[in-house]
Amino acid sequence: MKAHGTSFLNAYTNSPICCPSRAAMWSGLFTHLTESWNNFKGLDPNYTTWMDIMQKRGYRTQKFGKLDYTSGHHSISNRVEAWTRDVAFLLRQEGRPMVNLIPKKTKVRIMEEDWKNTDRAVNWLRKEASNYTQPFVLYLGLNLPHPYPSPSSGENFGSSTFHTSLYWLKKVSYDAIKIPKWLPLSEMHPVDYYSSYTKNCTGKFTEKEIKNIRAFYYAMCAETDAMLGEIILALHQLDLLQKTIVIYTSDHGELAMEHRQFYKMSMYEASAHVPLLIMGPRIKANLQVSNVVSLVDIYPTMLDIAGVPLPQNLSGYSLLPLSSETFKNEHEFRNLHPPWILSEFHGCNVNASTYMLRTNQWKYIAYSDGTSVLPQLFDLSSDPDELTNIATKFPEITYSLDQKLRSIINYPKVSASVHQYNKEQFLKWRLSVGQNYSNVIGNLRWHQDWLKKPRKYESAIDQWLNTHSNPKKNLNKS
Repeated sequence: MKAHGTSFLNAYTNSPICCPSRAAMWSGLFTHLTESWNNFKGLDPNYTTWMDIMQKRGYRTQKFGKLDYTSGHHSISNRVEAWTRDVAFLLRQEGRPMVNLIPKKTKVRIMEEDWKNTDRAVNWLRKEASNYTQPFVLYLGLNLPHPYPSPSSGENFGSSTFHTSLYWLKKVSYDAIKIPKWLPLSEMHPVDYYSSYTKNCTGKFTEKEIKNIRAFYYAMCAETDAMLGEIILALHQLDLLQKTIVIYTSDHGELAMEHRQFYKMSMYEASAHVPLLIMGPRIKANLQVSNVVSLVDIYPTMLDIAGVPLPQNLSGYSLLPLSSETFKNEHEFRNLHPPWILSEFHGCNVNASTYMLRTNQWKYIAYSDGTSVLPQLFDLSSDPDELTNIATKFPEITYSLDQKLRSIINYPKVSASVHQYNKEQFLKWRLSVGQNYSNVIGNLRWHQDWLKKPRKYESAIDQWLNTHSNPKKNLNKS
């Protein structure tokens, strides 16, 4: 795809977690507009997506695999952890990240569910897409390279196991794997420390452990890549490749022990940066685009491909001017797509609403109300590993980026609204479990820590619930 299409080198998720990110991608709207605050809260099931519009315009549509952009999914543990992130306690919510090698050396299909959905997509292309004159849109959602469940971490499981076979591991250049640099625990940003602790990553890790986790992650990426290869091969065999636009992207990245973390939920590059490649008719070949773009741009791009006029309220912009052969120069694009992207996070494993403004050189990360938690500023041109927070060193740049962020989103107001939502949802849930509350909450993913001092943690929750906070509406910056 890189050789035959356009690669977006600086593409980002609009929220580094499954459901909120997908809600942004399917709606074309920023997270504070969809109010998809956590993995439990996404779009309404009847929300009009870009695929719905294309179907109305005569496209034959089909979806296979992981969708996860509507409300009501994910475990009880996942949502309770998100709602209680403001509570003054620190509990490990995941199993320690680990690797698991399948004994059968030649096993290829490790993530069987993803392979089944890939087969279904290939069969659909063979039986349906090649036999109809109307245009088609096919969506395939894969789980990989998401880590696998770890049953040891509780009844709802965590997903901290990097799992593959020697077949895929042999494709990884083990010697080329770099060990990420870590700040000492005492020097970590307080929100990063909370994330690292709740993800069970503050213990001691050997270099070999870290290298293995990264190797297994790359092997899982290789398996994902093979599934994409099956789709491209099928299109080629059916003589559809030359007249089909293929887009490959991801809902978020994956920290493979960068910044002493795994999973996502972070604004660091390994978590918030995503692959984005487009290939097909009239798409430039072997082009690398350095402009910052994000997943809300998928919605207008899809409608642009279909020749459908774009709605005025979208947060994103079509990527065709950047990737199509009719595009003239980068200056033209600036008039269409702003030179920044916005990403937000309001879910579990992070104890403050987080807002990231990414421009060409800078990454600015603000938290909560903008004053109670210190912001972060990274110069990605000189500090690609994001180890040196220069927010206090360059106050003018920090202020300027904060003002820009506030012009896009009134983030203190959004944070207050999420605080209120978390309390309301938690109270509703506690009421629904009734007398079983103590037993249920004690046996979620954090059970290993919780059960040591259950009264202490229940008391911390009561204290949080009794703390006064004003509900704030009007999430848009007017």
